[in-house]
Amino acid sequence: MIDSNDFNSYFRYKDGVLHCEDVSIETIAKKVGTPFYLYSKKAIIDKINEYKEAFKDYPTIICYAAKANSNLSILKIFQENDIGCDIVSGGELYKAKKAGIPSNKIVYAGVGKTDFEIEFAIRENILSFNVESYQEIEVINSIAEKVGKVARISIRVNPDVDPKTHPYISTGMKKSKFGIDIDEALNIYKKAMQFKNIEIIGVHCHIGSQIMSISPYIEAVSKVAELVDKLKKEGIELKYFDIGGGIGIKYKITDEPPNIKDFANAIIPIVKQTGLNLIIEPGRSLIGEAGALITKVLFLKDKKEKHFVIVDSGMNDLVRPSIYDAYHHIMAVKIKDKTIKADIVGPICESGDFLGIDREICQVERGDLVAVMSAGAYGASMSSNYNVRPRALEVLVDNNNFKIIREREDYNYLIKLEEEVIQ
Repeated sequence: MIDSNDFNSYFRYKDGVLHCEDVSIETIAKKVGTPFYLYSKKAIIDKINEYKEAFKDYPTIICYAAKANSNLSILKIFQENDIGCDIVSGGELYKAKKAGIPSNKIVYAGVGKTDFEIEFAIRENILSFNVESYQEIEVINSIAEKVGKVARISIRVNPDVDPKTHPYISTGMKKSKFGIDIDEALNIYKKAMQFKNIEIIGVHCHIGSQIMSISPYIEAVSKVAELVDKLKKEGIELKYFDIGGGIGIKYKITDEPPNIKDFANAIIPIVKQTGLNLIIEPGRSLIGEAGALITKVLFLKDKKEKHFVIVDSGMNDLVRPSIYDAYHHIMAVKIKDKTIKADIVGPICESGDFLGIDREICQVERGDLVAVMSAGAYGASMSSNYNVRPRALEVLVDNNNFKIIREREDYNYLIKLEEEVIQ
């Protein structure tokens, strides 16, 4: 059977109907309409606990990468489970603080922090800026001096390691815009030591996303550990070794992501030799498999040898297939005896608007529901209003209960910031 129970234990068929935990997806759809993002709270907490268990024997701060999914209710789950936050914008900092995440567990990366964002983060007394250039250090020092504070920083070094992932989400090679080349880092550290309103507390690296092997991490962390030794010899003592995130998840039935415990067992001995506390920044691996995009079949279309299932969700809701050619497992919400092979496409006026190409799923008809799996990360957070389409509603399931955690946008929402122009 194509639509099997083998893909995700939090989304399983019961009496032929797909459930999230103990709630029928058909029941939710009747209540809230489509499309909508659906998240399993148990899946999130189980993954949090898996990380905690794997790193429990070494001093580690786990900072969830908010860019994966920044819904306030999702952030609150992480806050309640003592998880910090890795942010890349002032907006993410604002949301993290709204969710109650303490400043001493917030780290701030990104190549293009504005002066406003930097001042905001300094005033919030975050744990560390992960700085990406020498000029950024100069600017942070200047702003910190203006507000009468000392800003803590870690320098993001680029270890030039190929993570064997999509080039658009590979961030640790020399050609990447991110970080400072590792062979230049020692000199940058020395220069940064001269600033009065800067406290250097760590080193940071992040080699990419959706990484399906531990070996690139071993190579990258080993290279950065060598840099830490050189810094010690120069009298530069650090507190934190931030190795970033990027562990992959299961998008296809055949995918086998790295085991988190194996990852910890490989990384901790290298970091331990440096004597530094560890920071990790998982995002996708904490939330990705906990979510699905639920959409409804609008039309079936046959063009000789090519068949299409046209649904009410498209690249405005889930852009990953269009820009990365990313694969998401797609399942009919209701099991039927017959199967079809078709492109699952959306309503957007773009040829690249598809959720899956040449997919074999259970026979669907107009009005049936389809689940696009592993959509908890970089789904809602990358969605847009392209074609003036309201963004999808979001729902959180907890055992046999569900609640709306983001209301569906309506047409008034889409124009409320423009109304003054036309009045």
